[in-house]
Amino acid sequence: MTDDSLLATQHESRRRFLDLVADLRPELHRYCARMTGSIADGEDIVQDTLARAYYLLPDMGDMPALRPWLFRIAHNRALDHLRRYEARMGESLDAVHDTITDPAPDPGDVIAHQQAVRLAVSRFVDLPPAQRSCVILKDVLGHSLDEIGSLLELSLPAVKAALHRGRLRLRELAQVPPANLPPRETSPVVARYAALFNARDWDGVRAMLAEDVRLDLLARAQRTGRAVGDYMSNYQRYNDWRLAPAWLDSREVIAVFRTPEDAQPGYFIELTVEHGKVRLIRDFRYVSYVLQDALAAGLVVAEGTL
Repeated sequence: MTDDSLLATQHESRRRFLDLVADLRPELHRYCARMTGSIADGEDIVQDTLARAYYLLPDMGDMPALRPWLFRIAHNRALDHLRRYEARMGESLDAVHDTITDPAPDPGDVIAHQQAVRLAVSRFVDLPPAQRSCVILKDVLGHSLDEIGSLLELSLPAVKAALHRGRLRLRELAQVPPANLPPRETSPVVARYAALFNARDWDGVRAMLAEDVRLDLLARAQRTGRAVGDYMSNYQRYNDWRLAPAWLDSREVIAVFRTPEDAQPGYFIELTVEHGKVRLIRDFRYVSYVLQDALAAGLVVAEGTL
């Protein structure tokens, strides 16, 4: 088999796998975003989960049940992320076994679901991991208690106790108004990038890129260096979109409106800037399910708030 045919086979295999898991990606993101407290970090965990699953699949004797298998990988990846980066993590999943009590009756599932869905993604990080996982799986994604216990490797009483305490804590958090954030100023690099894009000044945009710039067109492709120029060419073909500096999860992003008349963006782009040059472009165009949580989290556009 030639190198070209081998590469084509790998591309086709990856495409078939992504088609297979496409319907599960929005649920995986809702879980991972709330586990990490970040829309963008949640999608990173989804990408990592799918890459891990794709790598493991050829060595498995039988095809696993995709939904619980992917959620188990996502859960473990999210915990790894929290252990590395989240200083608030003060209780391991194992600790829930030592504090099991017979919980008092919880509110109805419908009420709990409405409360959990309305709560900002970032507020979930105020729950210990076991409580966080149980509330997200039950009240946001609709898993049964047995399914949660199997996924988290917890007993049914432990799941009930974690769910009860998590719901109580969320009710407390819902009573606390969000902190008033200071006015945000758009960085000069992001403002210039958006302005040059809107002016269709492609030479100006390319001049802002580092020589080794990387592109992550999430769920679609990755490019490095000069190959990123094809990405610019694709945008150059269309004239009915506009960019606006924005904020999400306390991170600066760029909102992309698919038409000038659109009241809300269709997706967003995140830049990593070093020494005044764009080193990484993360374009969320092909993971449209991310936008739903982004809007719920309060995506703030420089020309207004959504």
